Amino acid sequence: MVQRVLVAEPRGFCAGVEMAIKALTWMVRIFEPPVYCYHEIVHNEWVVRAFEKVGVIFIDDIEEAPLGAPVMLSAHGSAPEVVSGAADRASIVIDAVCPLVTKVHHEVKRMTAKGHEIIYVGHIGHDEAIGTLAEAPEDITLVEPETGLGDDFQPRDPSKIALLSQTTLGVHEWKSVLESARERFPEIATARRSDLCYATTNRQEAVRGLTDQCDLILVVGSENSSNTRALVRVSRELGTEAHRIDSVDDIEDEWLEGVEVVGLTAGASAPDHLVTDVIDRLDPSLGFELFSVTEEGEYFTLPPQLRGLVGVLQNIVEAGVTAKPPQEKDWMAGDRTWTATEALESIVR
Repeated sequence: MVQRVLVAEPRGFCAGVEMAIKALTWMVRIFEPPVYCYHEIVHNEWVVRAFEKVGVIFIDDIEEAPLGAPVMLSAHGSAPEVVSGAADRASIVIDAVCPLVTKVHHEVKRMTAKGHEIIYVGHIGHDEAIGTLAEAPEDITLVEPETGLGDDFQPRDPSKIALLSQTTLGVHEWKSVLESARERFPEIATARRSDLCYATTNRQEAVRGLTDQCDLILVVGSENSSNTRALVRVSRELGTEAHRIDSVDDIEDEWLEGVEVVGLTAGASAPDHLVTDVIDRLDPSLGFELFSVTEEGEYFTLPPQLRGLVGVLQNIVEAGVTAKPPQEKDWMAGDRTWTATEALESIVR
């Protein structure tokens, strides 16, 4: 029987996910359905299904959006041709890209403009990697962290190499490739600060702490969430059994045999009610307690295109012209205290 559950803090929604979910919530409040979103707004099955129920259509080709439709671009960042294609087709385009991903895109452009060839550590096929590689496809080589930098990589100029990374990788994955790259290319350049997302790093540090005290760690998050999978890898590499679950329904009884203390965390795009469901399912005899490693106070403002649009609509409403008003919340007022959890609750009622 499970006696205790240690719940990691921080866990779940990061600032980028908070911003993206709230932005798409505004879109479905402002526009009649359907609203189109290029790629999943965040990598979480429950969140995606919630938006689909209120009329959001997720697409993987921008040309699937009808001419004149409202379009949102996902938090993972989009290729330049997708951004321009959306502008050509849509009545309004809101880019919900995470600012930390935008930073990596800027680094790609800055370094390639200086003549650097870039080694990009990331996962093939991941939405974030696809968008980043598209910034300079002729000058970037993607390296999977599991395989590292192979001997077949032969740069044009070994003195002009740069290393960048997908934001959601594990710290150990980034460092491993960085160390091997530095051995071959001592003059390698890196971003001015590590590309790894603060939220990814913080959640991994919490898992590292949990491994010392837990028999089992459960990580709530979807299969296509890179940072969620990284949390599982961190735990297993430190010798503690770990499993990823989308929801409480994925827990297998055999995992809990002989387990007294369970560590519980969630990837950066997983809603917290899924964590609460797991605690209820485990029903620890001695209850649960928080295991905190740091506090997060980061806040990302809503996309500028959305703020501008809302400002225009607000002026129209104040002028007495009929428009579809937002429900319950007064436009952007109190956005810092209006959470993504509240946003999702407002559309699933």
